[in-house]
Amino acid sequence: MDPALALRLVEEGRRIGLREVIPSTMGEPLLWSGLDRLADACAALGLTLNVTTNGTFPGRGARAWAERLVPVASDVKVSWNGATASTAAAIMPGLDFEAAVENVRTFGAVRDARAAAGGRRCRLSFQVTAQEGNVAEIPDIVRLAAGLGVDRVKLNHLQVRFPSLAPLSLRRSAEAIGRWNAAVRAARAAADERPRRGGGTVALENAVELAPDPAAPAPRGPCPFLGREAWALWDGRFAPCPHPAAARGELGDFGSAAERPLRAFWDGAAYQALVASYPAYPVCSACPFRRPGGA
Repeated sequence: MDPALALRLVEEGRRIGLREVIPSTMGEPLLWSGLDRLADACAALGLTLNVTTNGTFPGRGARAWAERLVPVASDVKVSWNGATASTAAAIMPGLDFEAAVENVRTFGAVRDARAAAGGRRCRLSFQVTAQEGNVAEIPDIVRLAAGLGVDRVKLNHLQVRFPSLAPLSLRRSAEAIGRWNAAVRAARAAADERPRRGGGTVALENAVELAPDPAAPAPRGPCPFLGREAWALWDGRFAPCPHPAAARGELGDFGSAAERPLRAFWDGAAYQALVASYPAYPVCSACPFRRPGGA
């Protein structure tokens, strides 16, 4: 995204109640040329950043990135997909697992030192894409998180963006759902038994057991995005949520930030109609982001 466009959207958002900015849910935002300016703008406007990184902390290293992000971030989520080097590298080819562990340790140390000196303490999270390749290691990921002082482990089911990913989904069959449910139970036990470095326990998000029927694995909760978050794609097109179907236009055409202000999207008839009727859309009725009970 053009940094000037991002800054304009943040300024527009602030005027209609924006509290937090999420710079990307795909790709590596620490490689984006506009991130420093975005961080400065958020600090000046009293907003926070919610950042997801792949954990390599390119260019500056973990310590320098922590010094940059901790003062303005509400949450730094590190994509984390294994408790062993072999599993992690199989899912994220080229990853140096030991270096990634040390990066998290370093980032957490900077975060804790700033908090101890009276500064703000941003949350540090692992974001796990749960799939066949790592489901057996989810409890050990929770234990690893505790040992590193990570506050939260967020479990996201694999999004089947391409047919080749379907065999990896943990929602595709009763047997796969059973493996997911067993991992959820074991992850909860791991969080209870392993205190988090620094105190407390690791919080688990989306650790929800599913019904065994793959056609109806869980009751659908409310949409966590509509009416709460405004999304703009890299080219300026507005989207109602981060679901890949929204980027493809399957939930409607909401215009572009290059042509209309954020307020016009937020208050527009197309968006408000979707907010009012989204459960009727096939994409929304099957969306795994709609967690039962808001868990």
